Amino acid sequence: MFTSSLPADQQRELAKRLTAFLSQYSHVSDSYIIEFFSKDHWQSLPNTWQPVLQDLTYRQVADLLLDATHGDRRYPSVWPLSLLAFRATAHALAFPRERRRERGGAVGSVKPEEFLDNQSQSSLLGHIFRKHVKPKKQHEIRKLGSLVKQLCDQTDCNKVVDVGSGQGHLTRFLSFGLGLSVTAIEADGTLVATASKFDGQLLCALEKEARKKVGAPLKSLHAIRPETKNCSSLVPASRSSPRHVAGWVNPKASWEAFIEQLSAAQCVNERPPTPPGPSKKRPRASEHVDPPCSHAVQTESESTSQHQFRKGESEGASSAANCRSCVRQEGAGPERGHPDFVLTGLHACGDLSATLLRHFVNCPHVRAITSVACCYIKITTKEHPDPPGLVPAAQPPDQDADPSEFGYPMSSWVGGLPGHRLSYKAREGACHAVEDYARRLREGGEALRTHCYRATLETFIADTRPDLRRAGIQTIKKAHLLPFTEYARLGLARVGLPPGLPLDPERVEAMLEQQGRVVVYFSLALLLAPVVETLVLLDRMIYLQENGVDSQLVPLFDPNFSPRNFVLVALKSQVHQSHVFEDELNVFKRHQEP
Repeated sequence: MFTSSLPADQQRELAKRLTAFLSQYSHVSDSYIIEFFSKDHWQSLPNTWQPVLQDLTYRQVADLLLDATHGDRRYPSVWPLSLLAFRATAHALAFPRERRRERGGAVGSVKPEEFLDNQSQSSLLGHIFRKHVKPKKQHEIRKLGSLVKQLCDQTDCNKVVDVGSGQGHLTRFLSFGLGLSVTAIEADGTLVATASKFDGQLLCALEKEARKKVGAPLKSLHAIRPETKNCSSLVPASRSSPRHVAGWVNPKASWEAFIEQLSAAQCVNERPPTPPGPSKKRPRASEHVDPPCSHAVQTESESTSQHQFRKGESEGASSAANCRSCVRQEGAGPERGHPDFVLTGLHACGDLSATLLRHFVNCPHVRAITSVACCYIKITTKEHPDPPGLVPAAQPPDQDADPSEFGYPMSSWVGGLPGHRLSYKAREGACHAVEDYARRLREGGEALRTHCYRATLETFIADTRPDLRRAGIQTIKKAHLLPFTEYARLGLARVGLPPGLPLDPERVEAMLEQQGRVVVYFSLALLLAPVVETLVLLDRMIYLQENGVDSQLVPLFDPNFSPRNFVLVALKSQVHQSHVFEDELNVFKRHQEP
């Protein structure tokens, strides 16, 4: 049984220490590296830090600053106690990102042990689940799928809802590989259509293998056993196809509305499958359309796509309403008879992870949850309710929005702490991969000059057009291989400035010579990234604890391979479950009152 990794009082004390530490160094976490010269970031560091940091080699930056586990720390000079305390505190406050290394794993290996024989194919995942799946995703769906199955076994619940399912890689492994009944929700209709196509390809491949091996139809596949040792699933445990629904999970909607979406998916799948709508993406030459297969794949039609959930319109709801199983008695919503399920989301973006946690707490049918978060920059806060890239959340009809329900903070405790606010830049930094940058530092090379190039260019942009500061410049391919003059010509054109804008060569040269300082300063900010991520995730753990649910944060994935490697795991106790059902019953009774 999963238990809380920290008692409630220790969680709250840790939150206090995190907010105090991050407040003290917010000038570092909130700074933009492209403004290193224009805002003179180096001078913002303590005077005692500057001489010992500016002479570090790139490898020393990785070993002495970023790597918490590096044992042989040989300092080229005496470091001030404040700098040593800064580094030690950052590492001590952040949740450990390293998972327990599997037996035989190579220390420092970029890829997990399962890819030692083949860099692109996991040796622990059957080939039918590797098709169309990149190595990183293979690693993730195998590990998370096994964890979800464990939760299903513990809660005696075989139904799973996968939110933000994308092309359905995790969904297929849960359904075909682990024998679970899965409903997948994805906002992008194109991805839903692709997931359904991949399901069909898998079923066709399975039938061919079954006939080849045992001369039996698909229904006998459960009798086949994998021959390769330690493979989590080389053949399916179930022939039940997952159910796919194109729908947007509105963060402002209630859990009842969420159950409505699931009920619509169940209803649609009782009818003959509807062909997916046209895709805006043209198939690559390597992707061919397989011949027709006898196995239909269950997919919800585009008439119930994300648009109806955003605007509160139900253009496709008539088909669901006409289905006998969806016709309900007055005052009895579909949530009353919906089966229990385990909720999961693999790298649910921005507020979606917070929304799923709220549904887990409030919905009586959600027995357990595994939440893997990402895209902290898209989390809403009171200070930034509409961060860049956020899909506007239309208010569902007949429902008052709670303005306090932002993506961060979720808990009352963290929301009441002084200095708890996290800027957009601090949350953006938390999206970076510390292990990957440490590896790049150890490898050295010219690629590390890109930040210095961009910071140098920013000074001329800010001088010429202050209104264009922090202007977005799309990635310039192989920028580190270009002379700065060519890089500047391309970059200036992208922000609408003359490519031939005069640049003082002596000034350029003076800034480029400070590349080492730029790298060090970026590394100091990056050292705070895991601390910011820890506060965001700890806030969610405290939110669950405030609602009577213990949780555990598991570094499930290899951080060198999958930077957002934490999985928040929680399951409801029977006591909590009964309280939630009582609350639901009270709401139901109020609806029945005249």
